[in-house]
Amino acid sequence: MWTDGACKGNPGVGGWGTLMVWNGREKEIFGGEKDTTNNRMELTAVIEGLRLLKRPCQITLHVDSQYVMNGVTKWIHGWKRNGWKTGDKKPVKNKELWIELDEQVARHEIKWVWVKGHAGDPGNERADALANKGVDQARRG
Repeated sequence: MWTDGACKGNPGVGGWGTLMVWNGREKEIFGGEKDTTNNRMELTAVIEGLRLLKRPCQITLHVDSQYVMNGVTKWIHGWKRNGWKTGDKKPVKNKELWIELDEQVARHEIKWVWVKGHAGDPGNERADALANKGVDQARRG
């Protein structure tokens, strides 16, 4: 699975895209929002991809967002322990999306892979194109 988010202005019109590949078959999904942030779109791309899976799966999940990667593999444990507060006692931004992501992640065995965005990774480039389709869709309303 490859996921990406995009935002024209931050906040601004945003989109998310997810490419899923399994046994030579592909599934592309995307969507967008009129008033959002890039981080929200990055999180939404992962959540929506995982929501599609009907049963527990082993997944290699590629993200180009350090925010998502570090959040889900490192920071979330402390946030949950601290009542969804950051290390400096501020509320975690996008809490509802982190809670949803945590629920989705718990269903699967996930290998997280960070990829550099816009650097030629074919799956990431396709996820980026899907995210931009989501931006266009949100603009049209």
